[in-house]
Amino acid sequence: MADAFERTLIGRAPSFQAALRTAAVAAATDVSVLVLGETGTGKELLARALHAESPRSGGPFVSVNCAALPEELAESQLFGHRKGAFTGAVDNSPGMVASAEGGTLFLDEVGELSAGLQAKLLRFLEAGEYQPVGAAAPQRANVRLVAATNRDLFQEVRAGRFREDLYYRLHVVPVELPPLRERPGDVSLLLERLTADLADRYDLAAPRFNSAARARLEAYAWPGNVRELRNLCERLVIMLPGWEVGPGNLPEELGREEAAPAGPFTLPETGLRLDALEADLIRQALERTAGNRSRAARLLGLTRDTLLYRLKKYAIQA
Repeated sequence: MADAFERTLIGRAPSFQAALRTAAVAAATDVSVLVLGETGTGKELLARALHAESPRSGGPFVSVNCAALPEELAESQLFGHRKGAFTGAVDNSPGMVASAEGGTLFLDEVGELSAGLQAKLLRFLEAGEYQPVGAAAPQRANVRLVAATNRDLFQEVRAGRFREDLYYRLHVVPVELPPLRERPGDVSLLLERLTADLADRYDLAAPRFNSAARARLEAYAWPGNVRELRNLCERLVIMLPGWEVGPGNLPEELGREEAAPAGPFTLPETGLRLDALEADLIRQALERTAGNRSRAARLLGLTRDTLLYRLKKYAIQA
């Protein structure tokens, strides 16, 4: 594995390592990469590592949070503008695309772009051209694009909220980062690394975790993923430097346990239709994951391809 990936993305879970291998192979090319994953899984860290291991590593890495772009200024901020193009445009502005010349442009939460900006981004991807607001002619830029989203963009396409042609231009090499709850053993690994790094940063002694605290942390679902774990480590380093941390030192929400599942399923006396039960469970999984097929497949213990086959089999629209 390339050095930048090993330094910044910590984990040994097979699904996580598979994602890193895909990204490392893509890094050597100029192909567009779409990074998928829940909030807090490390999508920007992966994009930065991909840039660092690419032939463009000597160029700039420009990160854009598409969800934070003001609607009325989004085009100007991305593609630049000419002086006098609109009220408040008192000088020329190159925009973020031009600022990434020779390097990598990272578009986080790309699914939040408006329809108009999606069309302009598609043109840039296809022709390498963009037109600053108020400019008389288009300009060219030599930029590699990496995009990220926590949405199911395929579902967004089907719902008419995302352009299908842009989706396929971005989806050349998809890399999906698994959530922390699906990375067995990685919580302890991250715990050690993060507390050590943060203790060095603050010049404090790192706290130690007893076995009961470790068990509690391993059992927690981590809805905020690695970002949530890092925030906890930072809090404990600052508040409990050098201490032995037990379950009583952990936030209350980490102590909540979900009810244990019921025993083995009992077949009703009247029987049941297995295909109807399976179809209903698939619909429930899709509803719980807001239509995200990859996450629904994980809830059901299926591969994504198997889920797609069963969606077709039962004619389920997802």
